[in-house]
Amino acid sequence: MTTTEASTMSEKDLKNTVNDYRTKITHNERTLKGVFRDLKLHRTNIDELKEKRDKLNAQVKELATKAREDKKLRDIANENISEIKGTRDEIRSEKNKVTGSITELKTKRDEYNKQSRGSVESLSRAYAAELDKFLNADIPLKHEIDIFEKLSDLGERIDAASQADELHSKIVETYRSSESIYKADGTVGKDVKGLAEESQKHHLSMLASYKKIDELRKEADLYHAQIKETYDVVSPIREKIDPLKAKISELRDELSVYLDKLNEIQVEKDEKKLDEKHIVAKEKFEKTGRMSLEDLRLLMEKGDLKL
Repeated sequence: MTTTEASTMSEKDLKNTVNDYRTKITHNERTLKGVFRDLKLHRTNIDELKEKRDKLNAQVKELATKAREDKKLRDIANENISEIKGTRDEIRSEKNKVTGSITELKTKRDEYNKQSRGSVESLSRAYAAELDKFLNADIPLKHEIDIFEKLSDLGERIDAASQADELHSKIVETYRSSESIYKADGTVGKDVKGLAEESQKHHLSMLASYKKIDELRKEADLYHAQIKETYDVVSPIREKIDPLKAKISELRDELSVYLDKLNEIQVEKDEKKLDEKHIVAKEKFEKTGRMSLEDLRLLMEKGDLKL
């Protein structure tokens, strides 16, 4: 509606049009308030969802740090195990050499014991007894030959027993000299077991952390999806704001045209009424010489009286 069109309308039509515009403006303002109210509700919901999501992400970050620390400690334990196993392999290699040497000595010793069939002491006593018979007893030649053969056999057995004793001493000495190797092997085994338990503890802790991280991430992703869905809902609501503001502004601009015209009409009416009052006041003063304060004001404004 243009100013020219408004100027052709009656006061009644202008007032009706003004009321219509005010009704439209009120309706659009209420609609705009409703949009802001809806946005506020969704904003509150989004903030709550973000708070939950961010809290879960903070827990994920904390657990990830713990998992990395557990992995680091596990790897350190595994490296130590690898180093110790290398040492253990060297020790066991030495141990196997010693065991092989002892086994070989035992085999030879057992062969000599099998030949001797007795100790050096018992065989030596038997040899001395037979030798005494051979040297001092009055015995037949055949019996003498038997004793000589027996002495020869006992001599060989004594040599075998002596060899067995010597090998046994070597076995004992080898055991004693290799005692540290056997103890070291046992100690290394305990160290490996302890480190393996530590490695397993950190590994299980790491896996538990990663499992919990997966659960928390899924929950956080769910909240994030809800946030996105809410933004998708909010977006078309927010798009209503500018058109509503523009519409309200447009209606107010159009309303101002009619208000201006009504104001002009009111001014004209007020001026007409004032002129009528001025005429009455002037006639009254001219006829009676009396006037009210209001009459005085009117006459002075119109220049009929001067102080």
